[in-house]
Amino acid sequence: MIKLNLTVNGVPRTLVVDPEESLADVLRKQLLLTGVKVGCGQGQCGACSVILDGKLVRSCVTKMKRVADGACVTTVEGVGTPDNLHPIQEAWMVHGGAQCGFCTPGFIVSAKALLDQNARPSREDVRDWFQKHRNACRCTGYKQLTDAVMDAAKVLRGEMRAADLRFKLPVDGRIWGTNMPRPSAVAKVTGTWDFGADLGLKMPPGTLHLALVQAKVSHANIKGIDTSEAEKMPGVFKVVTHKDVKGKNRITGLITFPTNKGDGWDRPILCDEKVFQFGDAIAIVCAESEKIAKAAAEKVKVDLEQLPEYMSAPAAMAEDAIEIHPGTPNVYYIQKIAKGADTKPLFDKADVVVEDDFFTTRQPHMPIEPDVGCAYMNEQGQLVIHSKSIGLHLHLYMIAPGIGLEPEKIVMIQNPTGGTFGYKFSPTMEALLGVAALATGRPVYLNYTWYQQQTYTGKRSPFFTKVRYAADKSGKLLAMETDWTVDHGPYSEFGDLLTLRGAQFIGAGYDIPSIRGEGRTVCTNHAWGAAFRGYGAPESEFPSEVLMDELAERLGMDPLELRYKNVYRQGATTPTGQPPEVYSLPEMIDILRPKYKEALKRAKENSSDAIKRGVGVAIGIYGSGLDGPDTSEADAELNADGSVTIFNCWEDHGQGADSGTLGVAHEALRPLGLTPDQIHLVMNDTSKAPNSGPAGGSRSQVVTGQAVKVACEKLLEGLRKADGSYRTHAELEAEKLPTKYRGKWSAPAKDCDPNGQGSPFCCYMYGLYMMEVAVELATGKVTVEKASIVADVGKVNNRLIVDGQIYGGLAQGIGLALSEDYEDIKKHSTLAGAGFPYIKQIPDDMEIIYVETPRPDGPFGASGVGEMPLASPHAAVINAIYNACGVRITTLPALPEKVLAGLKAK
Repeated sequence: MIKLNLTVNGVPRTLVVDPEESLADVLRKQLLLTGVKVGCGQGQCGACSVILDGKLVRSCVTKMKRVADGACVTTVEGVGTPDNLHPIQEAWMVHGGAQCGFCTPGFIVSAKALLDQNARPSREDVRDWFQKHRNACRCTGYKQLTDAVMDAAKVLRGEMRAADLRFKLPVDGRIWGTNMPRPSAVAKVTGTWDFGADLGLKMPPGTLHLALVQAKVSHANIKGIDTSEAEKMPGVFKVVTHKDVKGKNRITGLITFPTNKGDGWDRPILCDEKVFQFGDAIAIVCAESEKIAKAAAEKVKVDLEQLPEYMSAPAAMAEDAIEIHPGTPNVYYIQKIAKGADTKPLFDKADVVVEDDFFTTRQPHMPIEPDVGCAYMNEQGQLVIHSKSIGLHLHLYMIAPGIGLEPEKIVMIQNPTGGTFGYKFSPTMEALLGVAALATGRPVYLNYTWYQQQTYTGKRSPFFTKVRYAADKSGKLLAMETDWTVDHGPYSEFGDLLTLRGAQFIGAGYDIPSIRGEGRTVCTNHAWGAAFRGYGAPESEFPSEVLMDELAERLGMDPLELRYKNVYRQGATTPTGQPPEVYSLPEMIDILRPKYKEALKRAKENSSDAIKRGVGVAIGIYGSGLDGPDTSEADAELNADGSVTIFNCWEDHGQGADSGTLGVAHEALRPLGLTPDQIHLVMNDTSKAPNSGPAGGSRSQVVTGQAVKVACEKLLEGLRKADGSYRTHAELEAEKLPTKYRGKWSAPAKDCDPNGQGSPFCCYMYGLYMMEVAVELATGKVTVEKASIVADVGKVNNRLIVDGQIYGGLAQGIGLALSEDYEDIKKHSTLAGAGFPYIKQIPDDMEIIYVETPRPDGPFGASGVGEMPLASPHAAVINAIYNACGVRITTLPALPEKVLAGLKAK
């Protein structure tokens, strides 16, 4: 141990520390400066950035033995406080820089270090700084962060007042459609928003720290588990195995369709008979400290009989492949699509037929915050589980039978959550926490390392897809034939529903009278398939959008004009046979056309012998909701002081559920004349708020938004007097009238039939993407220089939030196109190794153009937004590469070596 005298945020501190401990852990655990976040733990994400003696450092990789006695440290808590914000924090809020907010403190400290030494940075200076210091953000797309630094610099130079930056309520007081910062913004920019690991430091004495014993192979029979040596270690309270689980020890996958050949009970909480994927949990060590728990986990001996590992769908479909889940075939679900007349005669007489094979990769979600949670028994004898869940009621019902409790004996609470991008639509550690708390009778806490996050949690399911188009010589699509195979990993949850997405979205956006095809879900031993932003659309629309460019080339047509000829107009139907709710795609193309022509001209003029530039377009479609009559609930209550509280479980993983709820409620309650701060939010606790459904599939703004609107309308009706005025809380009590009302809303939609025909969504989202790229001919490296989108997501609730969703989705689409992968478990287990896009990989030049077509079934005309920006921007990037250099990439990602190989093959 060493004693150090430090000045931390201007305050002298005397500390005794382990010289091998990281500065991040000392600041967090000994000083409780939880504004310092630990994401990757490897110096690759910058969430832990602090200023040490005037120099920006990543504190997670700075050992205390390297910190000098007398050193000065500045964390985000020393930059500004909630009642005294620094201009950087003000600017971050105004520009929507804090979405999930986990990376935000690190960025703000990094920005301060930059502006301390460069008072007049250019935008490129800012981007170079964040790139150099490895500040990573998965939510925003980075543009808003650069905007924020530039405005903060103006304030610090005296060229702008901080007051001029701040959001101001319009004269009419209406916040719908404005840029009002989200309610959580102040806490996020000051580091006072307590994420799961921050709450973990504030758990009571007696809390046990958990470490998992995990499989280091991908497929094996378990012959025995020996915990004896681990249990003898001082500080170990218990090692929990499947024998300690009181319930079925399975997480139910809630099988969607009766034709599914599995039963949905294929995922163990703790492996008992078999290991199905790398990282599967076999035992849980419960100990007095994380260090002891991890050391003991290494002492647990697991006797395994290794089995063949089927790491891709073709391998698992081979004739000699064994059943991964004995009794259930590896191909366990088939989805057909049959729309219109038989396609064969149409292909036989078509003027032009094009076809190609495509592969979309196992894209990793890569949130900066690893999975984290805690569990304990409350005073009512209920098991309370805190986690990053984005489906609180859903997960409650998925894990209750496996744990061995009735659902009413479980409370699910969502922590303030660093982005999930969909992986938390699946339970990850919820059942593990519950089992450990029940087995020990003590509060428990578990925080994955980033390696565990990457190797254990779900990924986007790869699609192997073949698509054929038949068209006449004018370019009119006559028919489409499709075949798609979904590699869904070892666990079936939501696999059938994902496979249905191929029927719903291959060819989406176009009037295709006749479609025939078949998809299948395949069990493999690679990472389980979890929901990822776009959920089936990026996998489905990539092939159909790239093939549209191939068809345009065969016809000698411009790719944008071919799309214009075929997009939905009155009389057209979706691939499921549903008339679209609006027909805005022609208008969207008309808006983009002049910009597209300018971009083509610019690309030609700026190309050289070394660098070729090109432009690509694509259309992206997604439905807002879960299939069929998707339902949500919310409550509205009048308080004694005249304010209103809204209760819902609109889970927030950075997309802005607080702003979404507030915007809808404020608009619905305008007759009461409430200011935004008179609307309180109680969210994401199943003991306090009703079942609003999971926050996925871009459903929440539509379905939960409508539930909030209905609740507010019921409250208004209950308050309304005969003369049209409104009762006070006291008057309600005097008349013995209710003060709280529940709103419930179900989408007017119908499930698809076995041939994929139906009206599964009442609202859709429409995007038209244009990507401008540069290709280095010597290396094959591709850079996206500009990204543009024309977006129709209905009427915009909060423009700041929606802008952020779109920028972030486009950035993830660029990553999917060019770099992101999780195929090689070892190589792709780190942020950098998996191809995470840092700021210089994402263009600073991003443009959003809105077409706000009101949705008949959306609250105040709104549709969803989150999925659409990632539906097919990657296809536009791939199309732009071909336009630039003539290389067509059909297997993602388009790594430089793939592009270079294509160039050499020409």
